[in-house]
Amino acid sequence: MRDERGLYERLCLEGFQSGLSWLTILRKREGFRAAFAGFDPDTVSAFGERDVERLLADASIVRHRGKIEAAIANARATVTLRAVRPLQELFWAFAPERREGPPSAAQWQASTPESAALAKELRRAGFRFVGPTTVYAAMQSLGIVNDHVAVCFARAECEAERAALTRPVRRR
Repeated sequence: MRDERGLYERLCLEGFQSGLSWLTILRKREGFRAAFAGFDPDTVSAFGERDVERLLADASIVRHRGKIEAAIANARATVTLRAVRPLQELFWAFAPERREGPPSAAQWQASTPESAALAKELRRAGFRFVGPTTVYAAMQSLGIVNDHVAVCFARAECEAERAALTRPVRRR
């Protein structure tokens, strides 16, 4: 995935998922999309306190003030970042070199040096709720990293797709 809106949506959903079941987030995904204007960063960046109160009353999403305010702050940071380095370019700049998959699920990591560095860069740009674990989960969902175990039947196919996506992003 290489479009700004999709990246922003995934990053927001990862933030909302923090501490909760992914099933909860998946069941509420359409509610999130409706509540956050299809995750359009330009629209969400204009949200104010009235919108925060509206979202806190919306049972179709996770009603957590900190996470709601972070999603709005992250939209503002996304819009501001465009002039310097678009969000999709920033994410893909932290794609790791190809690595062998872990030998077993016991060796899976919750974060990596790349996700820690990207989280730091995102926070510097004004993003919130973007720790190394949350960022790593976003990197996984976007296909930036492939941590299928070495013997997984899907590893090679996922790696080929990841490799194709890691070609340099062209700026518009």
